[in-house]
Amino acid sequence: MATGAQAPALVRPGHRWSRGEVVAWLAQLAEDDADTLIGFDFSAAFAHADTEAYFPDWADSPADMVALWTAVEHLCGLDPHLEVGSFLRHHAVRRHFRHAAGDVGDLFGSGVGRLRVVEAHQRATGQAASWSNFNLVGAGQVGKASLAGMRLLHRLRPAIPFWPLDHVPMRGPLMIEIYTSVAARAAGMRAGLSKIRDGAALDKALAELGSKPARLDGKVSDHAADALLTAAWLRAVASDPGLWSPALLTDQIACTEGWTFGIV
Repeated sequence: MATGAQAPALVRPGHRWSRGEVVAWLAQLAEDDADTLIGFDFSAAFAHADTEAYFPDWADSPADMVALWTAVEHLCGLDPHLEVGSFLRHHAVRRHFRHAAGDVGDLFGSGVGRLRVVEAHQRATGQAASWSNFNLVGAGQVGKASLAGMRLLHRLRPAIPFWPLDHVPMRGPLMIEIYTSVAARAAGMRAGLSKIRDGAALDKALAELGSKPARLDGKVSDHAADALLTAAWLRAVASDPGLWSPALLTDQIACTEGWTFGIV
């Protein structure tokens, strides 16, 4: 966390955060009414606009994003550590996911799978290359993390508003969905080379975003580098009104699919 051009820094470096600890820490930010922009690198919802439903052929398919979070929490209420196995085992839900090689639900679809409007747009325009959230296989899959994130969002909102579902508040914390590769592109890193694992390379990228160096010697985990670089990027671009009003973002999409901040 940092302001101005100060180098961003990790909170409790070296600590392995549990999901519960993250929820508690963010809840304290809400209690303190701290002016903080919180970026989550997971998807807040599944595709909805393409079929006008998250899970076609399921009579209990949630109607909107908040109802989706509630449904995930309801089915996973006994799963510890914000895990989501119970949701993925549900007989109607599992048909929509690619679970493993050779274990593909009959409603998964073809190709990369169903995409949200923002995901299809970012792939078509070359802004990013996210995968379908219904895919649970491979290094690029984000489905499991997104489902766990939905349980987190269920706990934190409305104490902390979530854009674009909620309006941007005048003060206090705000949650958004991000894609770390967008920050990497803004820092001058070309596609396919978005992971930083060296302190010198991180400082070079931070400089591109107007940030002072973090001065981390030697090897840096790609997760830590993603967090620091994205924090610097969010600080640099948060005042750009165009990023808060993408042309394709409608009220219906805002309440059913959400949007990835930085995709225009």
